[in-house]
This record gives sequence, structure tokens and C-alpha cells, in this order.
Amino acid sequence: MTQHKTHHYEVNTSWSSALAGPTHNYRSYSREHRIEIEGKAPLHASAEPAFRGDETLHNPEDLLLASLSGCHLLWYLHLCAVNQVEVLEYLDRASGVMLESPGAGRFQEVVLRPQVTISASSDEAVALQLHEQAHRECFIANSVNFPVRHEPVITRAQPEAPST
Repeated sequence: MTQHKTHHYEVNTSWSSALAGPTHNYRSYSREHRIEIEGKAPLHASAEPAFRGDETLHNPEDLLLASLSGCHLLWYLHLCAVNQVEVLEYLDRASGVMLESPGAGRFQEVVLRPQVTISASSDEAVALQLHEQAHRECFIANSVNFPVRHEPVITRAQPEAPST
């Protein structure tokens, strides 16, 4: 029988009318809010600017995209470490598309575009294949109801020239 582990997370999200007043109408209130997780630095967030938010603050859509990108990164690094692929650099230029409809909206797709540099001695084919496995393992990607695609690029570092 498979034994399952359960993980619990707690977040406190707070908002106050002190910033711009109460919710008299759609335009009257601030979208700025504070996200707090015990033992971590607070995060000041807002709505997406299209929804009257502060463009200088993170919004839920940014954070969803960052969660998907970060989860893939962490699984990928783990899988590379246990499969003898030495990662030197990793940069993901992720993007997401959300469709807004009257009264609602939903993400249609997220595309992760990790650019990974591996050591000269690492196997490029294995490094590429591990993105598929990282996608299957990612907790966040497994929790969303829209496609999460990935378009990885693997670059092998040049071997070090022998010193003379």
C-alpha cells in the first residue's frame, strides 16, 4: 500500500480600507494587500493593472506563473543532481495567457522556456529528457486545470582548455 504524506501551508492575506477607503464602488478602493507567511518576509501585492492594480507590485497572476516556473526549476535541479547532469545556469522566460470573459477569467496556457547550461561532461539528451520528468513531478503543474508546456533549450559549456 502506498503511503501518502500530507503537507499543510498557511498564508495570511490582509487588506485595509485605510489605503483608499472602503468598497463604495469598483473604482473607490485600493487593490493593495499584504501576504504574510510566518517566518518569511511579507509580500506586498495588488491586482493586475488592467483591474485597477498597482503595476509596481506583484499580482496573483504573476505569482501563479512564478510558482509554476519555480516548481519546474526545483524539480529539474533535483532530477539533474540524481542523474549526474551538472547544471551551471538556468534561466526561465515563462509566459502565460489569461482569457478574461464577463465576470470571470482563466488561464489558457503557460509556457516555460528554460535555458539551461550544463557542464561539458554532462549528457545533453538526458538533460533535455529530464524536463519531461520535472513537468510530470511538479506539484503546481499537477494542480492547475490548463496546459503547462515547456520549450527547453540545453547548451553544453565548452570544455576547459588544458593549461600548459
